Amino acid sequence: MDSELKELYQQVILDHNKSPKNFRVIENATRHAEGYNPLCGDRIDVYMNITDGVVDDISFKGEGCAISKASASLMTSVLKGKRKEEAEKLFEKFHDLVTGKLGEKPDTDELGKLAVFAGVQEFPVRVKCASLAWHTMINALNNKTVKVTTE
Repeated sequence: MDSELKELYQQVILDHNKSPKNFRVIENATRHAEGYNPLCGDRIDVYMNITDGVVDDISFKGEGCAISKASASLMTSVLKGKRKEEAEKLFEKFHDLVTGKLGEKPDTDELGKLAVFAGVQEFPVRVKCASLAWHTMINALNNKTVKVTTE
């Protein structure tokens, strides 16, 4: 990844950390899940309203590092209006991206804005930060109430 692209990606992450999208509690949410990363202390709650298999609304609350918060912010922005199956597919693609399963130069067209997390694979300890919100979302999506932990 060239230095200009890295700089752009870092800026997007910092912007979403500073002013996260969908950072709120959905009152009377139809789905809710909690996540925790004991390694760095990130905590996140994901709230969802799902109607006929479609994510009508999704939000998050919590505390964490810039990568964790930015990941949750972008995730909630991207998943609104998606069908359950689409959300699960995006989770898989995102997870493959941050864990390096897509290779050193991944085709990120399908991921759109989420491609900003391509560099996370270079920092294995940060993979859990980037994926915490996503694992928590999967639990909420599937109505699982067990707290997600990255251990």
